[in-house]
Amino acid sequence: MNPNIVLVGMPASGKTTIGELLAKKIPAYTLIDTDAVIEKTSGLKIYEIFAKYSEDYFRKLEHDTIKIVCSGNNKIISIGGGAFENPGNRTTLMKFGTVFYLKSDLDVLYYRISEDSTRPLLQTKDPKKVLENLLKKREENYRKAHYTIDTSKFTEEEIINFILGIINEANSQRTAQ
Repeated sequence: MNPNIVLVGMPASGKTTIGELLAKKIPAYTLIDTDAVIEKTSGLKIYEIFAKYSEDYFRKLEHDTIKIVCSGNNKIISIGGGAFENPGNRTTLMKFGTVFYLKSDLDVLYYRISEDSTRPLLQTKDPKKVLENLLKKREENYRKAHYTIDTSKFTEEEIINFILGIINEANSQRTAQ
């Protein structure tokens, strides 16, 4: 029984990329991106859910999805940037997995999303300011993760190795008991 690996962080912090790389390194784990699950089950893109229904409606779908995907083990769970704001989501994710906050500084995040028109909360006149405000608001909760990794200071390989080291140590402690 291997614990779930949960990746949290701002949009463009590397959750999807790191999740995909981890899944290649540890094939016994299944990668689950909660935004992709929501899109598949609803038949709508995230920005379409925001536009057609509301952010509140999306957050309810997100909460329900997180409760479902956290059951069981051997999963790499990548969640949307705002999902960790919900105390219920945070509790569930921290209980059923080892949570890694993939932290990036504002300029790196902005560079990565500057050409992306699919992020509904950033479709404004000043997306960098919105991103900055989101980061300030969310940082307190992101820091509640079990581990923080600054993705702007380490290579993808270093990030993967750090996460694998933590998971391997936790697994070896379980088998020693």
